[in-house]
Amino acid sequence: MSISRFAAVLLGSALFAAPIAAIAADRGPSTAEERAQILEQIHAWQSDPLGPNAKDQFGAVLKFFADVPDLTVHVCMVLDLPKGDKKDSNTIFGGAFMGQAAFVIEDPDKRTDLSAEYEAGMEGALRIYELLLQTKPKDRQPYLDDLVKRRNDGTLGDYMKARVASCKN
Repeated sequence: MSISRFAAVLLGSALFAAPIAAIAADRGPSTAEERAQILEQIHAWQSDPLGPNAKDQFGAVLKFFADVPDLTVHVCMVLDLPKGDKKDSNTIFGGAFMGQAAFVIEDPDKRTDLSAEYEAGMEGALRIYELLLQTKPKDRQPYLDDLVKRRNDGTLGDYMKARVASCKN
């Protein structure tokens, strides 16, 4: 699955959550070994989201979350990214998903804290944005630069509270 189709697939899967949950229920909950393997895939993707293995890593993570009944990455459009690939919007959005996916696995006691999950996603998106800027410094986005500034100033949490309040989960 290409990263460029990520948003459509993720949103589509959210619309069909009940059928996916029914399929996932047949296989049983994730194991510690599976979660560790998926975390390796997540961290590898986060290190090189445009690398030769990125597509397979991303696909493996999506499939894992579609298959297991005990873990969920929630969808909330807290990022306002430009359309198209000119500014790597899909990769940055993928960074949000991977950040949330890692959070859900690494912080099991906070799985019901949607604000914390979405903030982890935003942090993931900003890390990917900064990583991409290292090779494409001309692709700066004022919106994301503002979010990086908020993160660095310690005010990202306030911004996230307002954004998350508009989400219905």
